[in-house]
Amino acid sequence: MKKVCIGVGCLTLTEKAEQNIKQVLETGRLSYGPFIQEFERRFSKDHGCAFGVMVNSGTSALQIAVACLAETGKWKTGDEVIVPAVTFVASSNVVIQQGFKPVFVDVDSRTYNIDPSKIEEAITKRTKAIMVVHLFGQPADMDPIMKIARKYKLKVIEDSCETMYAKYKGKSVGSFGDIGCFSTYVAHLIVTGVGGIAVTNNKKYATVLRSLANHGRDGIYISIDDDKKKKGRALEQIVAKRFRFIRNGYSYRVTELEGALGCAQLDIADQIFAKRKKHALYMLDRLADLETHLQLPIQEDDRDHSFMMFPIVVKRGSGIKKMHLVHYLEHRGIETRDMLPLINQPFYRKAFNIRQQDYPVAHWINTHGFYVGCHQEMDTEHEGGSHLDIVCDTLLEYIERYGN
Repeated sequence: MKKVCIGVGCLTLTEKAEQNIKQVLETGRLSYGPFIQEFERRFSKDHGCAFGVMVNSGTSALQIAVACLAETGKWKTGDEVIVPAVTFVASSNVVIQQGFKPVFVDVDSRTYNIDPSKIEEAITKRTKAIMVVHLFGQPADMDPIMKIARKYKLKVIEDSCETMYAKYKGKSVGSFGDIGCFSTYVAHLIVTGVGGIAVTNNKKYATVLRSLANHGRDGIYISIDDDKKKKGRALEQIVAKRFRFIRNGYSYRVTELEGALGCAQLDIADQIFAKRKKHALYMLDRLADLETHLQLPIQEDDRDHSFMMFPIVVKRGSGIKKMHLVHYLEHRGIETRDMLPLINQPFYRKAFNIRQQDYPVAHWINTHGFYVGCHQEMDTEHEGGSHLDIVCDTLLEYIERYGN
């Protein structure tokens, strides 16, 4: 039997996507244009925001979000941003790269998102913002977080690179804080190959974000369309300023090809997220008997879940060794990933002298947690059955052989 290969993510390529790409190539227009603009408009509206700025990665979106708030808030080198102790390294990397200090806070043991009850004790006179990360597809507990932010007059950046089209108490991720950041990278939820988007309801922030993504350029000229149909004095003003740079910015632009793919993905967003949830619920049902050995994903009653992945944490006393189980899956063609370890990464342990015992939940997750896929293509059939069933059968088989 041919060995199965079950990845943690996928791309669903539609006929509309191919048509969009063909249209871009036929026009010869690759710079910022109608497809990127449509993606920005639709995506930001879908997430309860007035403005969207598409960039080349979720990390870039986070980078310009921090830079924007630092500029407008006059942050100083060494100021602090609170970051959860479990997240992808980009969340804290961008803080360091801007000259600020990440202050880590432990996470909730059920949702793996930042624990609101531990935030206040991490706040100092130098704290400027909270980086809220919506992990694995489920929104963080935003009410108490926003209450703390208001109390201490802190800015809030939502790192929502792993969570789209999910609501907390009826309100969309990305719309709670000052700026929300999303990723459209390969194997994410909405996929454009490379890409990301920053959303906001603050017009000033939107202007600064777009400038930052375009080398710090004066906002009078961002698109090659900005000087078309202009005459007289208006044209002269653009000519005078279209090569003027008013801040230290970055080159984080994407092409119309990514915009074209993104628009096609938005057309099937409802289908993508419905199938992800259906597949996750199927796996939860099939694996329910393993809950004495494995902690499976949960969904809080007051929020949605995008199920970007299917996180699993080996329970204490189960007799199961995480890496033995991971190797068992990998040797059978089932791809896994660690559950976004941060505080145990070599760079962070050295740079911040981190003691993992100060973050007991994060340490437990780092030691015992991993994830597998539950994406929209998991119902793909193989000789051994659907990918969903192969993953479930393999986990059941392993626990039967090696569990206590």
